[in-house]
Amino acid sequence: MIEARARMVVKAAAVILYVSLLGAACFNAEKPGRYSVTNSKSYEASLFRQNCAICHGPEGEGKTLDDGRAIPNIRDGEHKYKTDDAIYDHIANGGNGMVPFRGQLTDREIKMMVDFVQRDLRQVR
Repeated sequence: MIEARARMVVKAAAVILYVSLLGAACFNAEKPGRYSVTNSKSYEASLFRQNCAICHGPEGEGKTLDDGRAIPNIRDGEHKYKTDDAIYDHIANGGNGMVPFRGQLTDREIKMMVDFVQRDLRQVR
C-alpha cells in the first residue's frame, strides 16, 4: 500500500512538472520578430530594395532628404494609404512626390508589393 501511494505521488509530481514546463514554454515563447527587408530573400523584398528603399529607407522606416522633404515611414504609425486599393493606386500612379511605378513594375508586381506592405511591413495580415 505504501508502494502504491509512493508511485501515485511520483506520477502526480511528474504531471505537475510537465504541466509547469509546458506553461513556462508557452509564456516564454518568442513573438515573431520584426520583418527584415534587408535579410529577406523574397522576391517582394528584392523589389522593395531595388525600387523603394532609395526613398523609404532600407527597412521602410522613411527618412528626411537633403532638401528637407520627409519620406513617410510605411511600416509604423498612421498611414495615409491604408487599403489595398489605395496602396495599389499610389504605387502605380505616384503622387505627393512619389514617382509612378506603373511603367517599371508589372500589375502582378504592384499587387505583390501591396501584399508585402500590408503583410510584412505593417503586419496587418
